Amino acid sequence: MIIDTTEVQDINSFFRLESLKEVYGILWVFAPIFTLVLGITISVLAIVWLEREISAGIQQRIGPEYAGPLGVLQALADGTKLLFKESLIPSRGDTRLFSIGPSISVISIIISYSVIPFGYNFVLSDLNIGVFLWISISSIAPIGLLMSGYGSNNKYSFLGGLRAAAQSISYEIPLTLCVLSISLLTNSLSTVDIVDAQSKYGFLGWNLWRQPIGFVVFLISSLAECERLPFDLPEAEEELVAGYQTEYSGIKFGLFYVASYLNLLISSLFVTVLYLGGSNISIPYLLISESFEITKAYGVFGTTIDIFITLAKTYLFLFLSITARWTLPRLRMDQLLNLGWKFLLPISLGNLLLTTSSQLFSL
Repeated sequence: MIIDTTEVQDINSFFRLESLKEVYGILWVFAPIFTLVLGITISVLAIVWLEREISAGIQQRIGPEYAGPLGVLQALADGTKLLFKESLIPSRGDTRLFSIGPSISVISIIISYSVIPFGYNFVLSDLNIGVFLWISISSIAPIGLLMSGYGSNNKYSFLGGLRAAAQSISYEIPLTLCVLSISLLTNSLSTVDIVDAQSKYGFLGWNLWRQPIGFVVFLISSLAECERLPFDLPEAEEELVAGYQTEYSGIKFGLFYVASYLNLLISSLFVTVLYLGGSNISIPYLLISESFEITKAYGVFGTTIDIFITLAKTYLFLFLSITARWTLPRLRMDQLLNLGWKFLLPISLGNLLLTTSSQLFSL
């Protein structure tokens, strides 16, 4: 059987085309993930710059100003410096726990971004248990801190890890009860459904007005989960040197640094999604949509507006968190636990009872 050379060339070109389609298909699958990671990275750099500028303004001093215009590249310069620093490992510590701890803290927080709806139909994965996926995965992060503290073979680090675990357990329960109240109002655990349920009545449909007690409890609990002042007991400099990150240097210390800001950003995003309607806004958005003859379902411009609205609400709470850090004094450990167990837990339970009763009477 004789095969013509043109037929062989056609077969080869066909297989090349099929292989190119497979490569493009694989790249297209990973494109949303890369986009999300790039957006998160830029957001973290922006938060670090904002915190330095806001803290400088509160303390009446000059913030970063030399690395780039207005010092915007200072965080990037610090991260590059940490990349090239030597990563030291304690000689008598547990090397495996010491190395795995920072990675667990970062990865567990990054996964939570997959269920955040940044706009209409603009979410990486719309899961039926999206909110509780965030709660369950975020509870893994303190395990990484505890592993880091134990693996460092340092009493200050170990105390910091224990404090992180105790603080996480104390404030996750009120946080979960507040989320459960929101789920009862919307009859769903999906973040997309929660945002859609708030969009029916515009500005007045936000859960902020229907759950004011839950909003305050959620805000305090999320600050405690992020280990921000006045709840930064696991890394209190005056008591524990630097807490669980005392023995860390180089890129591993940088991972802890990034994890704290990633956690702060995801908490602010969930405050926006659960209580402020996500990307929904009442009159201004409708006017913009009508003037440009677009709808929420179609158009790049509509998606861009949605993302901008979500981030604007998110950065409002970031501003409040940063301001609280440089304004409020640190609590003692007993005050921290008393606030969680004796005040926030009963209040969140009462809020859940009121929500359940109102839902039953409305049937």
